[in-house]
Amino acid sequence: MSLLTSALRSLAIFLLAGAAGAQQQQQQQQPQSVGPPNPHPIERQQGNPYILEGDAHYARRQDKRVGAVADKSEIAAAVRAYDTASEAAASVEARWKLIRALVFQAQYTDLDAQGRQAVLEKARRVAENAVGSLEGRVKRAGGKEFASSTPAEIAEALRKDTDAPPTFYWGAVAWGQWALARDKEEATKLGAADKIRNNGTILVALDPRFEDGGGFRVLGRLHDQAPRMVAQTDWISREEALRNLRLAIQTDAGNFANRLFLAEALASGSPAERAEAVRLAKELTADAPSPSRLIEELRLQEQAARDLGSWK
Repeated sequence: MSLLTSALRSLAIFLLAGAAGAQQQQQQQQPQSVGPPNPHPIERQQGNPYILEGDAHYARRQDKRVGAVADKSEIAAAVRAYDTASEAAASVEARWKLIRALVFQAQYTDLDAQGRQAVLEKARRVAENAVGSLEGRVKRAGGKEFASSTPAEIAEALRKDTDAPPTFYWGAVAWGQWALARDKEEATKLGAADKIRNNGTILVALDPRFEDGGGFRVLGRLHDQAPRMVAQTDWISREEALRNLRLAIQTDAGNFANRLFLAEALASGSPAERAEAVRLAKELTADAPSPSRLIEELRLQEQAARDLGSWK
């Protein structure tokens, strides 16, 4: 081997070693995180491990159910995993999945009223934090604050953000369930109806098909269920309830919640509307629930059966 070749090889080894040392030093100096925006290279290939753990438990949320009541263990494990994942400041995915798991825990396990309200209070807080994280992304990209933006402008700023639709959907659901657990009028005074309307309007502008017409369903249910209060919810309208719920049905006529909510909104109307409500509820109770949403759809069928009994 010539002296020149030997020298070049030694130089190459030195440069590679130096680069490796510098990379190792840089990694030691940087704080470790469990989520975006700068995940570990392994996480880029395999996903956030805590989110993946939460997903696995959430997928098993129906295990050991008794009818339409879920066992507490799997959904509690999902909540713990998403809670840990949400410690990463930038992980909006962890937050909306945590909201989703908390809502399920509150609605479909046998928590008492106090426990249900505590879980939904947490879901509401996480929802606000998740929206704040989305706003931070928009502002870092040069966009406006959400408070000075219209729902259409917010939707446009978040058009390419895949975390946006589920965040606004589950945020609206969390606020709605929290309002029911807290008391509709008191929650309205605290801004729940405005939050739900804002989230639902943004979701429709972002993706009207998300969650089988979820934005239309949220807005329709809000107009049907929220109390009409002077200087608070003067905008509540039965016409808007029916319009949005029919749009939800047009988006996905098979969705159980779309059908039940439209039936309940129609039931207080004209004889023709009441007849339509009865037909929708009867068809719903006769349908086979989806295996992937078994508990949720069994609960909706139970409510439809109760409705039919009260409408006679």
